[in-house]
Amino acid sequence: MASRSSSRWPLFFTRLAWALFAIVLAAIVWRPGGEWSAGTAIHIDGFTQGMALLTTLVSGFVHSFARRYMAGAKHLARFYGRLFGLTLIVLGLVAANHLALFVLLWAAMGGVLAGLIGHVRSWPQAQAAARYARRVFLGGSALLTGALALLGGAAGTTTITGIAAAAGTLSAPVVYGAAGLLLLAAMIQSALVPFHRWLLSSMTAPTPVSAFMHAGLANAGGILIARFAPVFFADASVMLVMAAAGGLSALVGQAWMLVQTDVKRQLGCSTVAQMGFMVLQGGLGFVAAAVTHLLLHGLYKAYLFLASGSVVEHTRPQSPAGSDAGPSVLSGAIALGTALAGGALFAALTHKSITAPDSGALLVGFVALSVLHATRSVVRRADLAPTTRLWMVPAILLPTVGGYALVYNGVSGLLHDLPAATVPVELSAGHWGLAAVFLGAYAALEWGA
Repeated sequence: MASRSSSRWPLFFTRLAWALFAIVLAAIVWRPGGEWSAGTAIHIDGFTQGMALLTTLVSGFVHSFARRYMAGAKHLARFYGRLFGLTLIVLGLVAANHLALFVLLWAAMGGVLAGLIGHVRSWPQAQAAARYARRVFLGGSALLTGALALLGGAAGTTTITGIAAAAGTLSAPVVYGAAGLLLLAAMIQSALVPFHRWLLSSMTAPTPVSAFMHAGLANAGGILIARFAPVFFADASVMLVMAAAGGLSALVGQAWMLVQTDVKRQLGCSTVAQMGFMVLQGGLGFVAAAVTHLLLHGLYKAYLFLASGSVVEHTRPQSPAGSDAGPSVLSGAIALGTALAGGALFAALTHKSITAPDSGALLVGFVALSVLHATRSVVRRADLAPTTRLWMVPAILLPTVGGYALVYNGVSGLLHDLPAATVPVELSAGHWGLAAVFLGAYAALEWGA
């Protein structure tokens, strides 16, 4: 009887997860981007809707996958209860407006996630990873509590919207102190360097948990940046520090990914890099770009983790030495041309100026650099004929950039009521230095310098 009852939980919670997705989708269709409040506790806006849609969609896929992956496992009621509970917590977090409620849900998110990381109680490594994650999350919650207490006291309010409205009146010490604490809390939750260890050690978690964690919960740092963007954007030096922290994690995560042999650890290092790039975009003043990155990365990373269990080892056919020597100059020219065209296309579709002396030009440059990285990956595919590689580069990547730009525009429209969704800053020597370091490190990674 107990076994039969336990076997019903997966289907029950999976249906609940998809029902939540249907409710969120219906609410967005009924009132896209609309604002709604319940006293001081809840405030729903376009950002809430976008993150809720991502959370419930990923949760539905993860619950469905877990029905097969966890079949026959012990303690299914506890596992699914925590997994669905985590979904509800994240939904509450993106809608919370009262500072106390936000902190409470943030702490609960870390506690439940740590429990899922240590789901296999008989595995010492899993329990060690769970204990470490719990300590790290408690530290992040303490930092967040300190930041919100400082902001609430200085602004004379108990709500996030109140802090956003009063951000321009805060003194410099309050901005520096609160922004520093918020940035550290965001870096911890999103596993940026040097707080990445909890994420990489969490590979002991069941694959469905890893998928939900990398696709959704690591995004919580982006929630902090989006909700408290007016505080971060109150001072240009704070934004520069944020951009530098994000850029460092993007580069280090990418470098670590190249030396990993385990699929899940490769994906973990990729998450460190992608979350770093998200914070970098926020530091450049483009919260809408950061949120777009979160949404697309969340869907893509969920797919990769759920597919990681079916990876089949194989060896790509190697091209004979010197077989590509002829078209190498041509392929390099096409890769560079596609990257430049991709950057120009993104700039045109999102109305970013390439020549204006603000961070929008840097954002376009980073997009072009990402396209260059993708083109080189295609060109190096030895399992494709050289001519196929050449025409595939512009034929696939340019429409992809166009699609990304359109999604960015859609997210920008959804975030029209979010304070400081797009606040480009004037470029300084620090920005140019950051760009030079990023470009040099990227070249070293790509060409083995």
